[in-house]
Amino acid sequence: MNIILLGPQGSGKGTIARSLAKDFGLIPISTGDLFRESIAKKGKLGLEAQKYMNKGVLVPLDLTIKILTSRINQPDCQKGVILDGFPRSLDQAKALEKIIKIDYCINIDLPHEECIRRVLERRICPKCHQGYNINWVKDNTCPKCGSKLVQRDDDKLEAVKIRLEVYEKTTAPLINFYSDRLLKISGLGSPEDVYKPVKAFLSKLGGKN
Repeated sequence: MNIILLGPQGSGKGTIARSLAKDFGLIPISTGDLFRESIAKKGKLGLEAQKYMNKGVLVPLDLTIKILTSRINQPDCQKGVILDGFPRSLDQAKALEKIIKIDYCINIDLPHEECIRRVLERRICPKCHQGYNINWVKDNTCPKCGSKLVQRDDDKLEAVKIRLEVYEKTTAPLINFYSDRLLKISGLGSPEDVYKPVKAFLSKLGGKN
């Protein structure tokens, strides 16, 4: 079973992906994480992707497909994957159809003002690459390794606004593209409340829970 998560920046796609992985045994794949891992390793493709990410614009399709295809083809993805951050445009969706069959698309709806508030509170550990909310950690320090947390360039206000504008123009039309296999949910509320209808929907289809 292969699933796509749609939703603006800060809508909680990563949290839902982790819950789906736990309950249904699927592998979560975030193109953003793939890019950042490649960047951290000084990979050629990752460094190229960084130029676009820092500007808050979409990474070119051919570059994204190369990085994504490599991950999907790994043995642990054979049971199914959860895609977070891809596709983000109709061209990407059509290209994805050539790589993997998508069974369901989950669209998380969240007002832009709430997206901005959430993203501006995000920080990441430069060593562990673990993400945190600035209000949930002490002294802006990573609880795991003690490193000072940092704000990603693409989490800063101007980049966030650009990404939300790009989302409305290029990603929102995907709701129609996947209308025959779409589940719409609200991103407001606790992570448990947001995830509840997703788990119920997939469980009815015979998924493991």
